[in-house]
Amino acid sequence: MLPTLSQVPTAFTDPASRDAWLKGLSGQASSGVQVRNLGMSEEGRPLWAATLGTGPRTGTLISGSHADEPVGTETLLSLLREVIERPSDFRRLLAEFTLTVIPHVNPDGEARNQSWIKAWPSLLAYLKEVHRELPGRDLEFGYPGLRVENRLVAEAMKSAAPLHLHMSLHGMGFSDGAMLLIDRYWAFRTEVLRSGFREEAARAGLSMHDHNRKGEKGFFQIEPGFTTTPEGAAMRAFFESIGDSETASRFRDSSMEYARHLGGDPLCVVTELPLFLVRGASRPGIPDAYLAFREQKKEAIASLLAGGNPASVIEPLPVDPLSLSTAIQLQWKAISLSLQTVSGSN
Repeated sequence: MLPTLSQVPTAFTDPASRDAWLKGLSGQASSGVQVRNLGMSEEGRPLWAATLGTGPRTGTLISGSHADEPVGTETLLSLLREVIERPSDFRRLLAEFTLTVIPHVNPDGEARNQSWIKAWPSLLAYLKEVHRELPGRDLEFGYPGLRVENRLVAEAMKSAAPLHLHMSLHGMGFSDGAMLLIDRYWAFRTEVLRSGFREEAARAGLSMHDHNRKGEKGFFQIEPGFTTTPEGAAMRAFFESIGDSETASRFRDSSMEYARHLGGDPLCVVTELPLFLVRGASRPGIPDAYLAFREQKKEAIASLLAGGNPASVIEPLPVDPLSLSTAIQLQWKAISLSLQTVSGSN
């Protein structure tokens, strides 16, 4: 559905430069793209949205819910730039779809992660400086009204509804491969999406992250590398089941649940690509190297915080950064295949 990317970023965009570019586009139509400011974040940063196309099928593409997962924002910025610079190549997309694109829904969280993002691909900087919001502040599980950002995004989604597609671009700090989350209502209808994404990952030299969590927190495996999307209801049920009612109470609905609440039958997809690939062996359904690394990571962070020598702590860790260009191209492919799945085209 999407043409090949003509320019693939190799470094993360400075937020101020991004905001200046989007502000310059706001209030005017630019080759099928209309940009507007949805409103301001808790700390006074703008939430930009763009509308692409005028077609009968509707979709929402958001990123940045977890601000320590910055690749999705670069992917959506690439989409906006490509449509503006190559509108003729996107003629079919613009005629068939009306897409609401929100490149970053959590600019305040993004600001708190800038130190390691600017130092990318430094593993040391990431381990020492990464910031992740906890349940009760987690935007992905805050719909429709946990924070002002949730309310602004929810209103934009409501204005676009009923939806045919909703994608929330995410990522993982570490894993041994690529993964997509697909909502359970569409799992049996996504063979083209799953096979196409699996093939693209293989071309990039990635295996699929095969972790069968058997329904823990609502994650059910569809097949290796593909799991159902997260739901606030399942998160609440999980924490209630282990006697942690306080944590359960902090989860509201996910953006995927909210998209379905708005009506229609939207395909909901979450991208999950790692910043760092974990080396090592695994068994079907059990990513042994990844699970072992999670314990190593805890020890490494504790050592760094205690003043341990950075080189001696970092060097033994069995991880390598996944290039930004590779991650963007895989997210791009996921968007393209999702659009193709919704349109029913080959």
